Amino acid sequence: MSHEKKLNELEATAICGNDISSSCLYVSALAIAYAGQYAWVALLLVGAVLFLFRKIYGEVVGALPLNGGAYNVLLNTTSKRNAALAACLTILSYMATAVISASEAMHYLHTLWEGLPIMWATLGLLGLFLALTILGISESAKVAVGIFLVHLASLTLLVGATVWFLATHGLDTLTLNFRAPMPQGSLLTALFLGFSAAMLGISGFESSANFVEEQAPGVFGKTLRNMWVVVSFFNPVIAFLAVAALPLAQVGPHTETLLSYLGTTTGGRWLGMLISVDAVAVLSGAVLTSFVGVSGLMKRMTLDRILPQFFLKENQAKSNYIILLTFFLLCVSVLLITNGQLGPLSGVYTISFLSVMAFFALGNFLLKSKRPLLPRPVYAGILTVTVALLSILLALYGNVKIHPDYLIVFLQYFLPAMLVVYVMLNRTSILNLTLAGIDSVAEHSRFSRFGRLLVKRKLRELHQQEFVFFTKGDNVANLNKVMAYVVENEFTNRLKIVTLLNEGDQVSPDLLTDIRVLDRAYEQIEVEFVAMPGHFGPQLINKLSEEWCIPKNFMFIGTPGDRFPYQVSELGGVRLII
Repeated sequence: MSHEKKLNELEATAICGNDISSSCLYVSALAIAYAGQYAWVALLLVGAVLFLFRKIYGEVVGALPLNGGAYNVLLNTTSKRNAALAACLTILSYMATAVISASEAMHYLHTLWEGLPIMWATLGLLGLFLALTILGISESAKVAVGIFLVHLASLTLLVGATVWFLATHGLDTLTLNFRAPMPQGSLLTALFLGFSAAMLGISGFESSANFVEEQAPGVFGKTLRNMWVVVSFFNPVIAFLAVAALPLAQVGPHTETLLSYLGTTTGGRWLGMLISVDAVAVLSGAVLTSFVGVSGLMKRMTLDRILPQFFLKENQAKSNYIILLTFFLLCVSVLLITNGQLGPLSGVYTISFLSVMAFFALGNFLLKSKRPLLPRPVYAGILTVTVALLSILLALYGNVKIHPDYLIVFLQYFLPAMLVVYVMLNRTSILNLTLAGIDSVAEHSRFSRFGRLLVKRKLRELHQQEFVFFTKGDNVANLNKVMAYVVENEFTNRLKIVTLLNEGDQVSPDLLTDIRVLDRAYEQIEVEFVAMPGHFGPQLINKLSEEWCIPKNFMFIGTPGDRFPYQVSELGGVRLII
């Protein structure tokens, strides 16, 4: 996306809000199934956890305002392998979200048009949003805003109609429902399982962090607030109104279309149809969220050489069309493999989404311990992060307890994804192993010579990328951490260590000695020391990146302090490694 077109508060909220607010269409029924008449309490607890995550996300993304979400924070606080683990979970979550939302939308549409071929319609909907996102994020944001506003209006109308219905028909149903026995025997068990199931209703909250670079300054925190307000109000209120207006026995048979059934009961057939049309639209918006979010994440992974470089190709609208097309094909393959059965997908969706939330809380702890001096607009207290993390782990346990088979299905999708990433992260070892294998199998054959030539060329291409570390005269311990990080996480045998001098300054002899020692200690890396006049900042980074042909995300710095005049986002993707 071009720098001139940044998403405003409404556009950014709509893109991620369609995903999280679409939960209103199914989360009340889920919570009622396990918590019965106290489902609204379980949903209030979910809202409380989400309030804690507002601060957690605000601190992490405020300190590191770069696309990638949990992947980004782990990349800047721990190893690339750990970051890739979080990225795989996020991509799986987006895949499941896109397919489930598209299929559910077409199921709602099927209630209005019985002749609709659901499978083909689902494929068509995925294709439509592929085309929209390829045209550009600004165009797709306009569609998202329209969907979001109509959805909020429809939910408000449903709440108003149900309140009027209760005012005119009395509260006899509510009284009977609260006298009914608990579905799980005890209130505590019912609330635990209801809370675990209802945690799926906050999916989409993590999406805003994956396209933060496309948002105007100051917008990200507002998207978190707006999403929290929407789900913390509508989800508990709708669950309570459903319990007040409908006998509990009628909720089960209408689990997938509870809100349209509630609308038909309290406002008439026209309201039920309106809710169904709205459901189609907002679930379609959740598909859009998946495409936008995964595009930002996979682009960042590609820039960091975790994914193949051809993913970076852009069209005139600045969209990474190969990323979007790949994601579309993955979604289609999942849809065809499962034959449209949403049960297996929901297992992937549940565990991957909650795991991403847990990684974000862990990332917050790492940010506090490893980057304490990094400026941040919001600070989440240790107790806040601890309670939030424990709540997510509790919900994960609850979901596995409800559906133990979900874990097996999740692993069937997750392990192949991690295998691909593992291969990409260990290309050097795999190529060296291949070279040894070629030598042992056919020592003097033409195949052996050709194979050795091919593998050695690939290794040269992989290692020729140069990296840069800007030092302020760091001690030998810090420089050693830099060398160790590069050896462990990057494919390179070339590193520039750059120090910037003010007028009249001289390079410290101790620094020169330290660099010579490290150059000898790390034989696999050729260290070039560069001392030059200049002031560190975005302008210098842009200049050196162009002159040396080194991408900015291959430039490293230590953690800046409170007096650093720039935000990390202004440095164009420069990474923090010590």
